[in-house]
Amino acid sequence: MMAAERNTVSCYLDEKTFRLCCQLFLQHSETIQDGWSWEQIKGTDEGFMKKTLLIPVKSSILNKQHECSIQDENMETDDIQANVEDETAGVQAVCEIHAVLRYEYHVLYSFSYQIPVLYFRASTLDGRPLSLEEVWSNVHLNYRQRLQQGPWDTLTQQEHPLLGQPFFMLHPCRTEEFMKPALDLAQAENKRVNYIVTWLSVVGPVVRLDVPLSYSTEVSAPD
Repeated sequence: MMAAERNTVSCYLDEKTFRLCCQLFLQHSETIQDGWSWEQIKGTDEGFMKKTLLIPVKSSILNKQHECSIQDENMETDDIQANVEDETAGVQAVCEIHAVLRYEYHVLYSFSYQIPVLYFRASTLDGRPLSLEEVWSNVHLNYRQRLQQGPWDTLTQQEHPLLGQPFFMLHPCRTEEFMKPALDLAQAENKRVNYIVTWLSVVGPVVRLDVPLSYSTEVSAPD
């Protein structure tokens, strides 16, 4: 009987467990000051974890014509010529150096899937929202090939269920594929893991959201 139980590790969690996992996650975030917070929806019991990052990138992942035209208008030709012999190469080099994106990440509980879901939105510093194609181009190279067969099924644009605003979302349909082996291994080694830590450590880096190793070693599972 015990062997059978060990083969039936659930990849799902209820909302109460989700919130407890988030609470423990946020306690560690406060300790290391890495910017996570809990956002409560006014007048309701609903909320989500939130973090904002500024991420330097090469402008080649953006609409280069849009980015470089803005940079070009703000540059003095003499400055470019003084630093770079080829004026065109000079503008491109400046674009490569100064492209910075603002990513806002939200971790929500999905009642439909009974798992956490990662929503996010991305923009340039002047407030221009990134297109789905630009966001896909910014997926980390280590993961892009793995997701290449169905990128639009994995990364989609949907309305935020709590805010009613357009957000990107990492579709939760493949969560069981990576969570079951991780949870099975933890059970085999008699370890209790925090679901949010394990889950976010896998899905976060796909969209440039890294989870420090200390979360895995310091954040416990709910009692």
